[in-house]
Amino acid sequence: MPLRQGLLLLVRSLESGGTERQLAEMAKALHRRGWDVHVACFHDSGLRANELREAGVRIVRLPVKSFQSPVCILRGLFSFGRYVLRHRIDVIHSFDAPTNIFGALAAKLFARRVVLISQRSFRTLLAKREHMALRVMDRIANGVVVNCEAVRTHLIRDEGIHPERIRLCYNGLNTDTFFPTRDHIRPENLRDGLIIGTVCVLRPEKGLDVLLKGFAIAAEQRPRLKLLIVGSGALRDHLERLGHQMGVAERIIFQPNTRDVALWLNRMDIFVLPSLSEAFSNALMEAMACGTPVIASRVGGNPELVRDDETGLLFEAGDSEGLAKQLVRLVDDPTARQKYAAAATHFIRTKLTVDTAVNRIEEIYREYLGQAVRTQSA
Repeated sequence: MPLRQGLLLLVRSLESGGTERQLAEMAKALHRRGWDVHVACFHDSGLRANELREAGVRIVRLPVKSFQSPVCILRGLFSFGRYVLRHRIDVIHSFDAPTNIFGALAAKLFARRVVLISQRSFRTLLAKREHMALRVMDRIANGVVVNCEAVRTHLIRDEGIHPERIRLCYNGLNTDTFFPTRDHIRPENLRDGLIIGTVCVLRPEKGLDVLLKGFAIAAEQRPRLKLLIVGSGALRDHLERLGHQMGVAERIIFQPNTRDVALWLNRMDIFVLPSLSEAFSNALMEAMACGTPVIASRVGGNPELVRDDETGLLFEAGDSEGLAKQLVRLVDDPTARQKYAAAATHFIRTKLTVDTAVNRIEEIYREYLGQAVRTQSA
């Protein structure tokens, strides 16, 4: 492949979410490997925007202020198309639902060589209108990139996409940022007792009600437990009220969304991901890389990360009593906590690094570019 192959990655914004971080890590690594990388977004400010600019990756803001206005969308599509043609972009790869729709439409208009869309979550969470639009884009794009086998199965079974049109590229983690370190001093409110924790946006599908109820059951049996919830979102007030109803409010510590995720993960003794719907969780990967023993719901891509009784423990999604049982099991067995933590850290560092993910995505780009060349020759 010649150097400086034109690559345009699309994402809605460049804030601090998991998809945004995955895109930023890939963009920086591909830029270092000689690709001419551009990142397009609707909102070009935020943590990842600064990170990309410092790395020398070009960012272009898509001039679309509303998806309700056909005129606004058309103006944005033609502006985007001119940029793609001017910079000789060969591969367009979008990372979330809005840019999947926008990117595939633009590529159809301007006949780019390779157009890939991503599916990084289950479409059951989408609004009906967006869901139907994505089904059209599935046919326009050259292929769909997924981040776990669970989503691949969902697309085949529920969306009718042919398996040959789907490529798997697991998320990759920067293990220079996420690694075990327990030699720091905990804040005063975390110094006594064992800390059960989670990191997530406070949304219904994250199953935080299940976590609170499971914690309350476990705390009745093991009084020295505390619960640390790291993240922000609309459910904060509801969770505080539920904590009071369950009689454990004084044991719950809320920490708003933070950039120092690794620091807070290393302050936890057990990490819990109680999601009701999940694809391939960055937070779960991060906890495992930090050497924090994990318990996760048996849903989506979680079992691909947590091999039950090997790299952690699983429980049935929505089952608070099942979660409480696993919590008590780990609380009472420090040897098991150490065993699971070591196995999980090794798994991440050998199978799911940024380099592993970038190697795989390069392989996918090369495959589709090769197909495009053969098609043009024919």
